[in-house]
Amino acid sequence: MNVRIVSDSSSNLLSVSDASYATVPLKIITQAREYVDNAALDVASMIRDLRTVKGRTQTSCPNAFEWQEAFGDAECVFAVTITSGLSGSYDAACKAREDALAAAPARRICVVDSLSTGPEMQLLIEHLRDGILAGRSFEELEASVKEYQRHTHLLFALESLTNLARNGRVSPVVARVAGLLGIRVVGVASEQGTLQTLCKPRGEHKMLEALYREMERGGYLGGKLRIAHCNNPTAAQAFADTVRERYASADIAIIPTTALCSYYAEEGGLMVGFEG
Repeated sequence: MNVRIVSDSSSNLLSVSDASYATVPLKIITQAREYVDNAALDVASMIRDLRTVKGRTQTSCPNAFEWQEAFGDAECVFAVTITSGLSGSYDAACKAREDALAAAPARRICVVDSLSTGPEMQLLIEHLRDGILAGRSFEELEASVKEYQRHTHLLFALESLTNLARNGRVSPVVARVAGLLGIRVVGVASEQGTLQTLCKPRGEHKMLEALYREMERGGYLGGKLRIAHCNNPTAAQAFADTVRERYASADIAIIPTTALCSYYAEEGGLMVGFEG
């Protein structure tokens, strides 16, 4: 069976080992420039540019044509999208599925609304990859990823709210006060696919403590843990070390954020996907 996994670029994964895989890019748009979230983009340079941007910034999701191109000619496709609660990427992927099946009704295409982003999407993609390698049928893969999704979660910890303010998602006053007081924001992707604040610790040490506490409340018992960071490998490694102190055999991987997640997490931010 010819199976391809496709995700939008909010997964932070530009490639997946041992799998036919493709990404469709989201975009970050300022008054002066458009940044396309793909392998050619210098994310560090984008982050530096955004520090000096004035005025409103926004993001743009892939369109249905881009999704359909990424499907290629695979007989079976699994498309994993950023939460439909924050983006139109899921709707675009569903339209691409509709168009692809109109042209070739025998194809099998499943669109998965992650109700999340970043490292939780990575967990779903890895689960699909493992199922494909195990030789599961399309129906088995579809049922399996939906069941697995019930046991995956996302937490995030932000040091800056500047881009969220520029994007109109939080008050500019709140963003400024948080920056002045060194307040971090720790939150979770809800079951409805929205991002919710859980607590506002002050300083990185308390932020990492809060992340660990919330992860255990989410049912973490030493399973897979995926940590994405925006220019903060030290904090990501410190968090991984804290987890390994209790769960020595935990399956942990650390990756940098690509453009879309870097835009929202901002410099210093962490995103944590885990099995609960």
